[in-house]
Amino acid sequence: MVRVFLRVQMIMLFGCSIYRVMPMKLRKTRVRPAVDDDSYAANLVLVEGESVYDYCWYPYMSASDPNTFVFASTTRDHPIHLWDATSGQLRCTYRAYDSMDEITAALSIAFNPTGSKLFAGYNKSIRVFDLHRPGRDFEQYSTIQGNKEGQSGIISALAFCPAHSGMLAAGSYSQTTAIYREDNMELLYVLHGQEGGITHVQFSRDGNYLYTGGRRDPYILCWDIRNTVGTVYKLYRFTETTNQRIFFDIEPCGRHLGTGGQDGQVHIYDLLTGQWTASFQAAADTVNGFCFHPHLPMAASSSGHRRFGMPDDLDEDFGLSSEENCVSVWNF
Repeated sequence: MVRVFLRVQMIMLFGCSIYRVMPMKLRKTRVRPAVDDDSYAANLVLVEGESVYDYCWYPYMSASDPNTFVFASTTRDHPIHLWDATSGQLRCTYRAYDSMDEITAALSIAFNPTGSKLFAGYNKSIRVFDLHRPGRDFEQYSTIQGNKEGQSGIISALAFCPAHSGMLAAGSYSQTTAIYREDNMELLYVLHGQEGGITHVQFSRDGNYLYTGGRRDPYILCWDIRNTVGTVYKLYRFTETTNQRIFFDIEPCGRHLGTGGQDGQVHIYDLLTGQWTASFQAAADTVNGFCFHPHLPMAASSSGHRRFGMPDDLDEDFGLSSEENCVSVWNF
């Protein structure tokens, strides 16, 4: 791998390639090749104009079909971009405007299961773009109902139910997760219980359970969407002192969940029982991303976190001593 000091580091494992999206400000960052013999350069590096908020792959992507081999990204003060994953060229742009007719950036994005629409989360609203009609045309839905009920705050995470049930989960920095109908954005119910703002939501493979994680919150909560009175169980990870997004993932067969943390470890949990099954040291720094390979017994993890320069006369250490900003691939 190429080790890069990243402000935002996100990964997606697809086939045998790793793709990385980084902010434009990193052009001046020193790139230091790893000394390991098993290190490789990124297959594709895309430079965005500002900090990257979120990204998502087209659900029917195929490397053999260039028309589908695309992904979307959203960055600070910029519209949503659709990128060609083969050439790195910008395919098209989806723009949202506020009441002052100025471009407003989405904080989260997700393709619907059919791949025909792109859903984007904003402050107290969700906008829906037709994938085949780039530009400034969109449908806007408020997450606050007329009676002030609903979901307030920035919509920071989106996920569709993989069972094609037409349900959309939306996490908010107001510490709530809401379930909507995809076709008309009807609010079905709101889940309360996360200690911090929601940073990641993901359905189980069968679509019956929803997993939510938040910033400065040490637990991933499991919800049964058929009975949302309370949580089913909680999965611990060391994330109680960071605002950084810590991504988790569920393996293709749906049995296990893997997540990183500030301790540099990846923890694996059995989703049938909610019990811890294994852990391994993935990095000497914060593991901020983890994902399973869709077909092979492999996984990828990313590590690193933002560090601020401290005065020389300040003896107190505010972070981990090691800087290990990299992407790693693991065999299981």
